[in-house]
Amino acid sequence: MFRYLLVADVVSDIGAFMQSVGAAWLMVSLGAGPMYVALTQTASTLPFVLLALPAGAIGDIVDRRKLILFTEAWMVAVALVLAVATLAGIVTPWLLLALTFALSCGDALETPTWRAVLPEVVRQDDLPAASALNGIEFNIARAVGPALGGLLIAAAGVGATFLVNVASFAGVILVVARWKRPVRQRTAPPETLGGATVAAVRYVRYSPEVRALMLRSGVVMFFASAPFALLPTVASNAGTGAIGYGVLLGCFGAGAIGGALVMQAARSRWSTEAVASAAVASLGATIVATGMAHRLGWLIIVMLASGAAWIIFISLVSALVQSFAPDWVRARVLAIFMLIAQGGMAGGSAVWGIVGARAGVAAALLWAGLGTILTTALGRVARLPDTTVDVSPWVHWRMPEIIHGTAPDIDEGPVLVTVEYLVARQKAREFLRVMHSYGRVRRRDGAFRWGIFRDVEHEDVYVETFLVSSWAEHLRQHERFTRADRELEERIGTYTQAEPKVRHLVASG
Repeated sequence: MFRYLLVADVVSDIGAFMQSVGAAWLMVSLGAGPMYVALTQTASTLPFVLLALPAGAIGDIVDRRKLILFTEAWMVAVALVLAVATLAGIVTPWLLLALTFALSCGDALETPTWRAVLPEVVRQDDLPAASALNGIEFNIARAVGPALGGLLIAAAGVGATFLVNVASFAGVILVVARWKRPVRQRTAPPETLGGATVAAVRYVRYSPEVRALMLRSGVVMFFASAPFALLPTVASNAGTGAIGYGVLLGCFGAGAIGGALVMQAARSRWSTEAVASAAVASLGATIVATGMAHRLGWLIIVMLASGAAWIIFISLVSALVQSFAPDWVRARVLAIFMLIAQGGMAGGSAVWGIVGARAGVAAALLWAGLGTILTTALGRVARLPDTTVDVSPWVHWRMPEIIHGTAPDIDEGPVLVTVEYLVARQKAREFLRVMHSYGRVRRRDGAFRWGIFRDVEHEDVYVETFLVSSWAEHLRQHERFTRADRELEERIGTYTQAEPKVRHLVASG
């Protein structure tokens, strides 16, 4: 199934890149200025900002196979409308932006789910290899699609590239329709869309490693969006035409393939932070060079280097985000990651388009490149980790034994959970320090309030309290504890003198 999906995906991605080239070049052909050309990139990325959170939540709580089929059907319909309108000669800049936006809405809804499907079709020990193949597939499409798009535009017009994109969806639809996806077994009550969205934001808020990764990616994307937004204008100013623009994007993809191949060798010698920072600094230098180069030959060299630097940074950050997100929230965390990254891309595209229109394309690329280089300073406050953690579930908490009473309904709440610890006085300081880290885990997995209290009558007694919105959410909380958290809980056990006493209290009246 992974092989079928990979082959279908490369065909679909080639069609998507051909469509992107066609849309950007059509905007130039319509006589639009740099701002409209840059807004094409904004229209492609803005849906990822608007729909990221609901898309991730939906991807974690519904049948992922059906969701992919729905979004593929939507994109086929929009792509067909765009192709017909272009062939009929009725496309205007604003209509092109609207249809590009609608097409990207389908992609934005599908992408978190598509990425979260990977662990379902390969074994756990094959995930790194499968992820690498996905990256190579995407960049093969990036290398081939724009070049084919440029050739097809020159030979048959922009409308032909849009028709090819319509046909490219067929493989994915066929493969996913035939996929016999195993039914997902749930023991806890299913989440609602609103609750799942809140849980995603809460998880990221109380996961320092994930927050650091998202900060780095968002800031880098803001500055590094400039060449994507302004490259059609750069190619037009260089007199290379549609073929030249396609070749430049193809070289960017080819450089990305080369970067993916050398990335593992670099990581074996240097830390993740060192490799990522070097890639970002190199990317900034290539952005500056893009504005200074005026011949196709020099631009090709710059794009090769730019693609290599780009893929190294993106691959490292993306892999780390996936490794720090457990299965129950993976699509949502990936959605927020895309929200931050694509938000930076969308905002940056608009900003650098305006700067390019007012100060010139070369000036915009110069400032964007210098800004990209300066983002390496974020390594001091948001350093990329060198190790990953085991986020597989560790369901070991004892469920409450309801002997003399009635089990609460799943919607009852809020639920107050208290845990009483007996702590040796000489270990109290270390215990409290670890408990505050443990409190972050409680909040991450569902608690909206947490505290640790000392009994004034018994100095060696401490009581942990946390509130959860409902009984259903507390049941889910039991399933969200990971093996990476096990070490933290075991450290707490070294400071206590007896088994903790747990009580569950549900709001009444």
